Amino acid sequence: MARTIGKLTALGISQAKRRGYYGDGGGLFLQVSPGGSKSWVFRYKVDGRLREMGLGPLHTIGLGKARQKALEYRQGLLAYRHGEEGAEHPLAARRAGRMKEKLAAATAMTFQECAERYIAAHQAGWKNPKHAAQWPATLGTYVYPVFGSLSVQAVDVGLVLKAIEPIWITKPETAGRVRGRIESVLDWATSRGYRQGENPARWRGHLENLLPKKSKVRRVEHHAALPYPEIASFLAGLREQEGIAGRALEFAILTAARTGEVIGARWEEINFAERLWTIPADRMKAGKEHRVPLSDAALAIVDELAKVREGEFVFPGGRAGRPISNMAMNMTLRRMWRGDLTVHGFRSSFRDWAAERTNFPAEVAEMALAHAVSDKVEAAYRRGDLFQKRRQLAAAWAKFCAPPLVAGHVVPIRIPAAAK
Repeated sequence: MARTIGKLTALGISQAKRRGYYGDGGGLFLQVSPGGSKSWVFRYKVDGRLREMGLGPLHTIGLGKARQKALEYRQGLLAYRHGEEGAEHPLAARRAGRMKEKLAAATAMTFQECAERYIAAHQAGWKNPKHAAQWPATLGTYVYPVFGSLSVQAVDVGLVLKAIEPIWITKPETAGRVRGRIESVLDWATSRGYRQGENPARWRGHLENLLPKKSKVRRVEHHAALPYPEIASFLAGLREQEGIAGRALEFAILTAARTGEVIGARWEEINFAERLWTIPADRMKAGKEHRVPLSDAALAIVDELAKVREGEFVFPGGRAGRPISNMAMNMTLRRMWRGDLTVHGFRSSFRDWAAERTNFPAEVAEMALAHAVSDKVEAAYRRGDLFQKRRQLAAAWAKFCAPPLVAGHVVPIRIPAAAK
């Protein structure tokens, strides 16, 4: 009777030269490649599909070892077909084993190492330098001391809560950002194969059941804003301040723009003929180009600065090729003994004035602030005279801010010699 298993011999193996498969029986085959190299293959059928898995090269795995491996796989396959608990077909079992090995090796990959690699991989896409700096700062303050040195696989709900619960009530905004950053790092680690399982930092359907909503634990702290009836007298004092920062702050107030948008303003963005400042999408919070109509007062500021123009920035800093810092305007407020105010707060002053002292539609004021509005409303207004209404709104705001200002009168910039 022909043998069904153990058909190959050492002599037959050494003499096998032609490309193809030489069966030993029981699913074990010697494979000869076109180049003449030889290796072992185990073939089997499961769920109606023929599968194949390599066992190793002949020069490493001898005939006896290959038969032993094939036997083990046949036994596992039999258990799988009989539905034994935990049994898997050979290829699935191998993949599971490799995953376990990978996870075991990942014990040396700590959460902090994963976070640092995540930051390095993504920081080039973060257009806001302040945002990029906050990632390592917040993780270093609130997370690394708790579980930064632990294996990323070991991070569970208890550890996440231990990191964020102490600040969830006192610093809800910061706590929310920290939670989101932990979630992102753990998602990255899972995608890279350093951990498996659910993300313990996920909010929806998970931590939202364990922590109170941020809106419930503390009222939102708005940026300190100047009451709009005081804006004209404030600007009169601001015009007495020397230097670029004072002019930048006045420009920010008149255009209701954000700090980053103002300090990053470049001359190529200013169209004097059209009285227009176009901020490109990559400098906008919403990632969309924003057109800002320039009132007479705002245009007068850039006109004067153009006379002493140096470099690409409208509001140059003390260092060549750099704009003023994001703290320059705040320092101006402090010199005016108005440290109780914030630059961003003047946007609120503008919004309150537009709502209470004008008849412009709310959507016009919101778009002047570059706030997102519903697509339906935005589409409706952009078909009409939205930009012209915004130009009228800007002119009315400039007039309200400085009613005594007469045409042709420009306050000297008085730039210190060190800033020139």
